Amino acid sequence: MSRKNILVVDDERPQREAYERPLVGAGYEVTTASSGEAAVKFINERKFDLVLTDLKMTGMSGIELLQHVIAQDPSTSVVLITGHGTIESAKEALRNGAFDYLEKPVDQEPLLETVRRALGKLEELDTEIVSASPNMETVKKMIVKVARSNSTVLIRGESGTGKELIARAIHNQSPPRLTEVFQAVNCAAISENLLESELFGHEKGSFTGAHAEKKGLFELANHGTLFLDEIAELDVAMQAKLLRALQERKIRRVGGTHEISIDVRVIAATNRDLRAMVADGRFRDDLYYRINVLSVDVPPLRERRDDIPVLIEFFLKKHTRNTSRLVRGLTPETRKLMLDYSWPGNVRQLESAIERAILLCEGDQITVEDLPLEVRQENRPAAQGAFNLPAEGISFEDVERDLLTQAMERTDYNITKAAKLLGLTFRTLQYRLEKFGIKKPEGKTEAAG
Repeated sequence: MSRKNILVVDDERPQREAYERPLVGAGYEVTTASSGEAAVKFINERKFDLVLTDLKMTGMSGIELLQHVIAQDPSTSVVLITGHGTIESAKEALRNGAFDYLEKPVDQEPLLETVRRALGKLEELDTEIVSASPNMETVKKMIVKVARSNSTVLIRGESGTGKELIARAIHNQSPPRLTEVFQAVNCAAISENLLESELFGHEKGSFTGAHAEKKGLFELANHGTLFLDEIAELDVAMQAKLLRALQERKIRRVGGTHEISIDVRVIAATNRDLRAMVADGRFRDDLYYRINVLSVDVPPLRERRDDIPVLIEFFLKKHTRNTSRLVRGLTPETRKLMLDYSWPGNVRQLESAIERAILLCEGDQITVEDLPLEVRQENRPAAQGAFNLPAEGISFEDVERDLLTQAMERTDYNITKAAKLLGLTFRTLQYRLEKFGIKKPEGKTEAAG
């Protein structure tokens, strides 16, 4: 699922940062602009799902920016931030196309709630699980089962398979939590020294830069769901603090002295083998068993190829709706190429390829030349002919292990170069190497790039 893009516009830096922090913590991709004029440049260059702008600014006003946004892309939501003296202007803006307005000072919770409502239609689109394969039907049935419980859930699958989509589906089918907040955080995207504050909050003055009290995601998600993506990236100290929060259902803010009770459904996700990490001492076994009460395994796209045609049609509709391009479909050659491709980056890669092709397409049908280079090249005839499957069959895992080992040896254990040889992403290759236990020989240095 693609992250929602938000443009924050305010001519005062402290205000921009105050809006940016909780939005980033909630999983949105945030761009900031210091003026309406700067915002216009961003809007002319790329698409935003939401523009959050101060009403009264030096130069271009929020009203003028609203008018530009509507003229450029009516599907973009605009939320205005106003002082008490400009409420009437904000109400007038509502009549002219703004989604809503917020009065200063703006607290985190009403800010996030308004943003969620403004993005509601897009969220509904993105939480639809599109599938036609038996494998994904099994996943859907599992979602219904685990949604009935309040226990923690572990979602396992390669990068790009749609783990956050599954987490949202569980939340949306979990009464009474479905009417409450869904908070998401990528544990790998926030530095270790900031993650504790993001999860548990902090008290004013607890550390340099803590100018005000801040609620963490556990508090913001109270009675709802907290999704911890890439949980394997937590360091050991943070693992211990998370375990305590899950066991005690209480948290303590950074710098705080009292405990706060929480009622949060935690869903975690990983693309790594946590059992192997437990065996290696890199992940706490008690935390593993705590988060793995219920589990959902999301298969990679290559194992649910029946989903590729329906996903192509879904993403075509989604991204043509978000642009002015009149793309009606794919040429037969293009469709065959996409159906035959292995999609190592899974659903995320497929969506990216469709979005890119729509933007590059010059006619009403996507051609082979509109596809990314890696998709076009994978199915070129090999110089020495195609591989012939022996009559007695093969062990696919043995072949995969052999290819991984050859690629690592040929590149002197440089993961980046080996991934390029195999047409995989860096993280996907890391995952496969860990799965098969392929490590550098003694005396060799494994390189990441």
